[in-house]
Amino acid sequence: MRTISEYKLNITRHSLDGDPDLQFLLKGGNLIKVKSRSWRKTRFFRLNDDCKTMWQQTSKTFKRDSGLIFSPLSIIFKGEHHYIKSKILAKKQKYISSVNIQSLNQTKSWIYSCMRKADKNSDNKMTLKELKHFLRQINIEVSDSYAEMLFQKCDTSMSGTLEGSEIKLFYDLLTYRKEVDMIYAKYAHTNGQMSSGDLLNFLQYEQREPVSLEYVQNLIEKYEVDETAKQNKYMSKDGFLMYLNHEECSIFNPAHKGIYQDMRQPLNHYFISSSHNTYLMGDQLKGASSTEAYIKALTKSCRCVELDCWDGANGEPVIYHGHTLTSKVLFKDVIKALKEYAFKTSQYPVILSLENHCSVEQQKIMAYHLTSILGSALLTHPLGDQMPNTFPGPEELKGRFLIKGKRLNKLDAAFNNNTTEDVDSVSEEDEAAEVKEAEQKPKDKSSKKIKLAKELSDLVIYCKSVHFSTFEHSRDNHSFYEMASFKESKAMNLAENSATAFIHHNMDKLSRIYPAGSRTDSSNYNPVPLWNSGCQIVALNFQTPCKEMDLNQARFLPNGKCGYILKPEFQRDPASQFDPKNLSVGPWLQKKTLHLTIISAQQLPKINKDKQTSIVDPLVRVEIYGVPADNASKQTHHIDNNGFNPTWNTNFQFTVHVPELALVRFVVEDYDAASHNDLVGLYTLPFTSMQNGYRHVPLLTKRGSLIPSAGLFVHIMALDAE
Repeated sequence: MRTISEYKLNITRHSLDGDPDLQFLLKGGNLIKVKSRSWRKTRFFRLNDDCKTMWQQTSKTFKRDSGLIFSPLSIIFKGEHHYIKSKILAKKQKYISSVNIQSLNQTKSWIYSCMRKADKNSDNKMTLKELKHFLRQINIEVSDSYAEMLFQKCDTSMSGTLEGSEIKLFYDLLTYRKEVDMIYAKYAHTNGQMSSGDLLNFLQYEQREPVSLEYVQNLIEKYEVDETAKQNKYMSKDGFLMYLNHEECSIFNPAHKGIYQDMRQPLNHYFISSSHNTYLMGDQLKGASSTEAYIKALTKSCRCVELDCWDGANGEPVIYHGHTLTSKVLFKDVIKALKEYAFKTSQYPVILSLENHCSVEQQKIMAYHLTSILGSALLTHPLGDQMPNTFPGPEELKGRFLIKGKRLNKLDAAFNNNTTEDVDSVSEEDEAAEVKEAEQKPKDKSSKKIKLAKELSDLVIYCKSVHFSTFEHSRDNHSFYEMASFKESKAMNLAENSATAFIHHNMDKLSRIYPAGSRTDSSNYNPVPLWNSGCQIVALNFQTPCKEMDLNQARFLPNGKCGYILKPEFQRDPASQFDPKNLSVGPWLQKKTLHLTIISAQQLPKINKDKQTSIVDPLVRVEIYGVPADNASKQTHHIDNNGFNPTWNTNFQFTVHVPELALVRFVVEDYDAASHNDLVGLYTLPFTSMQNGYRHVPLLTKRGSLIPSAGLFVHIMALDAE
């Protein structure tokens, strides 16, 4: 009779237990933890049973968001300020990075791990008391009578404990998914199994995927776990469940995972993922400034970062939030970090938005660091041999840095010997002026001039900062490369009252939006109305986890997470009269009826991990964000005491008028009648990136980390509305 340990081999059919490299990582070893050049400590780490997260021996309590990300040469700890370089042999690191963890049955591995923890005396048997403890561990609360009934049903030997095949029976009863059985039975018309033809029928009719028989047979080869079924080109129920849990059956369309949009349109035809006060790790009064903040933003696909530059000691400019207690970081260290990390996540251009408060002398140092550190990656001259009349595209600017800032003269000077004075006065950046204005007495308010060094001025090519007066003034007086920055209140007012004019302004020029100076807690504004108005650089505080950042990450989720999303054609066509507030007939009006069923959830995490008896009471809310007519929110009822496999089967219907601008957000919360609901997990994606049919929705923490094994199971049908 098999023990719990032996049963592991059965429930993880794709396990790599026999591999010495994996065993090395599961056993663990010492790594060097690096905080700085001088701070290095040895720490013991091992790979968890899920083969995705690491465990560190520590006296501190880990937060739920903590985890490790694998890369070929390093392991990066997500949390606070730690980077860990591995002393594991390169062979081990390369090996585990290349393992297709998705091919492991995570559910089985996770449940096995919980079973082992519940086996308190390690006798490879489960008593009734241990079974109850196990059920609490996997986030499911049952009555004593139900637990006893389940136990007795599985205890076929009547020994008072479960072991071997009894544990397998218990596992099968526990993981049985009625909803999956019903779907499988509906389409399995060949001796109780799904033939290739049956699966093709399911994919074409239910999932609305125009696939071929060859594609279906490749799916069977990839996911079928039974060799006999695979040889007969059938898909068993287990194989079908494997398929349902993988990328092809995700709610996010895998065709949108890579770069699929035209990347040769002018730069201003794209939404650009943008960060505000990028250097800050926290709030804007006393938070830490760090190069790590830039690295984190870049790894989240940010393509426009902000540098607030001030005179520093020893002639070296620094970056920090001026006139506050935020710490300082050397300008040159930030540029070095940008050079190293800017193009690891995306090859498309990075805009450095300079807020320049430096003296002329330190501006020259800034220019020196930019040119010497960034080298040929820094764009110092317009592309081509004659003055352009529009932006180049992201494809042409791959691997390049663009400087946004003040310039002493027109860009034409780059083609006619550039004879400008070495130093001259220019008006301050609008954002800098706003901050000073807030600090000044009313009678002192005036347009502040600053001295600008030619060396720094000449580095500004396609993103020259200018002050905005009116759309008419900009059209008549500003060139395509001259761009304005708008504080959020001004931008929101224009989006509310002059959206069509704002959209046309953005067809010719770039616009940057930044949060109000009053947001000292680094909170964020809603970016959606600004995207609706065609604004490209909608800068958010990336360091703050919030709904607004969820929406931002969803907007830039498709197209290879490259930080550039091509705007809809109706926001690029000069003949367009699109108004997000007053929807008239036009190419933007592609009205859809979204039929959405929240079927079930699997393996939702505990919210209060310190309390063993704490079980979630989950509910699901679905939110739509887009043009005002499309904004909506609906939620299910809550399920008492079941985070393991709650079932709702709740139907929602939404009308979406402008799907190209709509985002869909799934939020799972732990219901609390007496206080605020706690977040369990969430996922947001563009409406146009959703797949129809039966789909799994992954869940993320509030900081955007994937919650292993957790997810929603839904049915989606987006149909043309009459």
